[in-house]
Amino acid sequence: MRRHFLLRLLFGMLLAATPELFVPVVGVAQVIKSGPPMCPGVALTFDLCPVRKGSGYDQPLMDYLITHRIPATFFMSGKWMAKHEPEVDRLLGLGFFEVGTHGEVHAHLPMHDADEQRAEILGPVKLLQEHYAHEATLFRPPYGEYDDVTVAVVNMLGLRFIQWNIESGDPDPTLSAEQILSRVAARAKPGSIIVFHANGKGKQTRQVIEHLTSDILPRKGLQPMTVSKLLNCTPRGHD
Repeated sequence: MRRHFLLRLLFGMLLAATPELFVPVVGVAQVIKSGPPMCPGVALTFDLCPVRKGSGYDQPLMDYLITHRIPATFFMSGKWMAKHEPEVDRLLGLGFFEVGTHGEVHAHLPMHDADEQRAEILGPVKLLQEHYAHEATLFRPPYGEYDDVTVAVVNMLGLRFIQWNIESGDPDPTLSAEQILSRVAARAKPGSIIVFHANGKGKQTRQVIEHLTSDILPRKGLQPMTVSKLLNCTPRGHD
């Protein structure tokens, strides 16, 4: 009871502080980790976190996805977008891709209060809206970290809170492509949301995606989808 009271109090404080930023919603946002279990697809998602060294853009991976027109969803941080304007333009211009947000500076959200979390979450949403005329509706928290305040803020902003149920582990330099593939293949099933990285941190990511999309997923009877299409997926044999 005390938790629900505190959440209601937080909602009221957020609405009073910046009413123009929120849309009316009922209840608490659902943290989405997978799609319908009867859907014959999986969502390939790629985080675009800021990097200190390197280009911050996995060109070989992106070339493969684009050449083969593989549906994918990208979660961009505001700091990453600020350094990759041409890449943002290109990703937004491809109809088989979908773009969501990933926080402003990739902060550890549970370490911040409600106002700070709102600013971190809202930053890239506003950037996409004001500079690219794109309405981002999907949000993934940096590091996959969140607390009740995060969920409440995401809910009040009218965003869909997207996590995953398969962590590829692709940023880990000690994992080979074969190890990552084995890890993903063993867990991939209808409705899965898989997290990868497209910022150059995954040295094996392009190779993994090539084998995953050309061999493993077809053998399992699964096809890549964007997150939104996966969540709205109709099982085979149904209208």
